[in-house]
Amino acid sequence: MKKISIIGGSGFVGTNLCQLLASKQNPFEIIDLKPSKQFPDKCKIGDVRDIDTLRKTITGDVVINLAAVHRDDVCDHSEYQNTNVDGAKNLALICSEKGIKKIIFTSTVAVYGFAEIGADENAPINPFNEYGKTKFLAEEVFREWQSEKGNKLIIIRPTVIFGEGNRGNVFNLLNQIASGKFVMVGSGQNKKSMAYIKNIVAFLDACIPSTKEYALFNYVDTPDYSMNELVQHVRHKLTGKNHIGFRLPYWLGLFLGYIADGMVRISGRKLPISSIRVKKFVSSTEFTSAKASLDAFEQPFSLAEGVERTLQSEFIDPDPEREIFYTE
Repeated sequence: MKKISIIGGSGFVGTNLCQLLASKQNPFEIIDLKPSKQFPDKCKIGDVRDIDTLRKTITGDVVINLAAVHRDDVCDHSEYQNTNVDGAKNLALICSEKGIKKIIFTSTVAVYGFAEIGADENAPINPFNEYGKTKFLAEEVFREWQSEKGNKLIIIRPTVIFGEGNRGNVFNLLNQIASGKFVMVGSGQNKKSMAYIKNIVAFLDACIPSTKEYALFNYVDTPDYSMNELVQHVRHKLTGKNHIGFRLPYWLGLFLGYIADGMVRISGRKLPISSIRVKKFVSSTEFTSAKASLDAFEQPFSLAEGVERTLQSEFIDPDPEREIFYTE
């Protein structure tokens, strides 16, 4: 079995991937800025921005790059360039130096920006933020590396990832519904593609033995929920109620977002609302994926099962010992 070097393996996706690999007794190592709580004996401290630490730490046969700066509110935009793009250049160089012939890279659907409904892997690239821009530039770095003879590259563009222990946008939505503080902005008819953590790591695992020279996949779990459907389902599961609750018209929500933007610029304090978050909330992010073409891959869990498992773990029967990952 090939040894897997997981860059950024101490994070949410990385830890779940390592759990899967460990269950299959597949050898792996973690290279990350911070120690892994669950796999301390497998972790080496390394930084994609520092090529010397990569040179010292990477000893695997396949590299999976999960490392990224991804938050919307990073003020110093050079951080995106340094980690996402320059880090990709460093990894590509180290792989060439060490004769590592396969890289699996997690990019993002953010490279498409506000994409048309049903956008597939051939949709136009039109990112609206630094995260999406630099992720696409990183893809280009790895594609150039793949053009060398014998190199293999698989790029995965996941949509928003959720699951047990994640403290990102989906959890924030679920928590607002559970607490009774959720306010719907807009009609709620827009749909949101999502990816359950156990499914995305199963797909990453399926990419390891693939013999494809080059492949590019969106990753989404289907069928998509509309915001109304998701909120109704979660509210019914947690509270027994089926209604959506209070709504704000889009124009008012956006106006409040712009006010919050101004307050952040003046005070420097981070707020849970912003104009870009309102725009993202009301937009439809429906993607299609060619994932089934990867050796007839089938997701282990339906999207509904992923939501049910997350609600059970986070709100109905929470585990106080579970590791928490803050991704937003």
